[in-house]
Amino acid sequence: MKQRAEPEAGVLYLVGTPIGHLGDLSPRARALLIAVDMIACEDTRHSGQLLTALGSKARRCSFHQHNTHSRIPQLLNELSSGHSVAVISDAGLPGISDPGEDLVAAARQAGHAVICIPGPCAATTALVSSGLPSGRFCFEGFLPAKGRERRERLTAVVAEQRTTVLYEAPHRMMKLLEELQELCGDQRALQVTRELTKRHEQQVGPTVIAALTHFKEQPPQGEFTLVLGGAPQQAQVAMNDAQCREQLAALIEQGMKPSDAAKDLAKSAGRSRRELYALLHEEQKQAD
Repeated sequence: MKQRAEPEAGVLYLVGTPIGHLGDLSPRARALLIAVDMIACEDTRHSGQLLTALGSKARRCSFHQHNTHSRIPQLLNELSSGHSVAVISDAGLPGISDPGEDLVAAARQAGHAVICIPGPCAATTALVSSGLPSGRFCFEGFLPAKGRERRERLTAVVAEQRTTVLYEAPHRMMKLLEELQELCGDQRALQVTRELTKRHEQQVGPTVIAALTHFKEQPPQGEFTLVLGGAPQQAQVAMNDAQCREQLAALIEQGMKPSDAAKDLAKSAGRSRRELYALLHEEQKQAD
């Protein structure tokens, strides 16, 4: 299939870069970073090593959370002038837990095309190698550093029944593990990863207590990606006979047929339709 020529004038490109292993940079990403007019980097010094190794002659500028307000108008002006602009983060896909999302929103609002050049992502890499359910999952990113907001967010996370992926800094790692132990217990499924795709890749689990024990003995270093198993579904408490009779009577009083009332109540009572229908018959016999 014939592919479009890249880069195109006035287009914003989000380019995925390696999260550790340089061999994970795709040929398409490599070609674009060499040919694009300007590259906005989370850290020009860090990304400069990669770009220099590629032989990229593109103009470079810093783009991070501390200069977003001033830099976005400049980058939009580059696009309006017909220049192609690439955005890269220190590692992985830009726009996830970084200001790339603000630039994308502004570019689209201004009418510019936005194209993603796919690449590695720590969140999905950790998720698929964790052994935890990945058909449905949540991405939480970095939690607030402290205070009520952190507690509220974490409380919501541990109640989530889907697998959740979080990021955490090394100096808050032990605090997070202790919070998880407090809120969801020792045996909640957890896989903690760092240095993904690198020579010293580390994956620690499979439970909260296992990770906590490990990092008490080996202090955390580097940023972490955590994959937390979903909260167990709460077992439904079945209604007793008296409660069922009361609910059935109310439904029948509203005009439902006995068989329909039994079928409807079975959905929420934790009892089978046959059991409920039998209760109705008993009630009728006693009335006779």
